[in-house]
Amino acid sequence: MTKENVILVNENDEQIGLMEKIEAHEKALLHRAFSVFILNDKGELMLQQRALHKYHSPGLWTNTCCSHQREGESNISAGKRRLQEEMGFVTELAEAVSFIYKAAFDNGLTEHEYDHVMTGTYNDEPIINPDEVASWKWMDVQAVKDDITENPDQYTAWFKIIFEKFYKHIKVDR
Repeated sequence: MTKENVILVNENDEQIGLMEKIEAHEKALLHRAFSVFILNDKGELMLQQRALHKYHSPGLWTNTCCSHQREGESNISAGKRRLQEEMGFVTELAEAVSFIYKAAFDNGLTEHEYDHVMTGTYNDEPIINPDEVASWKWMDVQAVKDDITENPDQYTAWFKIIFEKFYKHIKVDR
C-alpha cells in the first residue's frame, strides 16, 4: 500500500510542508482536507456509512465523501477524484465554506484539519466502493439534523461539526 501524504498548512491555509497521513494524525498537525455534500433535487443529502474496516470511525454515517487534497491538486479536483473513488460517480462541485476543526479519536489519532466543504447535485444511485463505503442512503436534511441530535454516536465526529456549520449553506428551496 502506498503511503499517502497530507498537505500541512497554517491557519491561513498556506502550505508549510508535507507529511505522511498517519503521522500527521498521530501528531495532530493542521493539514488540508475536504468534505463533499451531495444533494438531490428533492433536497435530500447523500450519506455514506464508512466501511467497517476503516482505521477510525468504522461503520459510522457521514457526508457523501471526504479526504485530503494531494499536492498541487485543487479542492474541486480532489473532491471529484474522491467522489469517483468512493461513490462511483462525478458531478460538478462548488466550494461552500471552509474552517478549522480538531477532533480526537479513541485510537490516539486526531483530525486537525483546515476543511474545505463542497456541495454538488446528483439524482442517481452511486456505485459504492466496498473498500471505502459499507452503505449509503438519501436523507432529508432536517431529518439528518434531528437524527444527529437523537443519535450522535451513529455519526462521525467531523460530520457533526461540519453539519452544524454547513446546515445554513444548504439550499432547500423546492
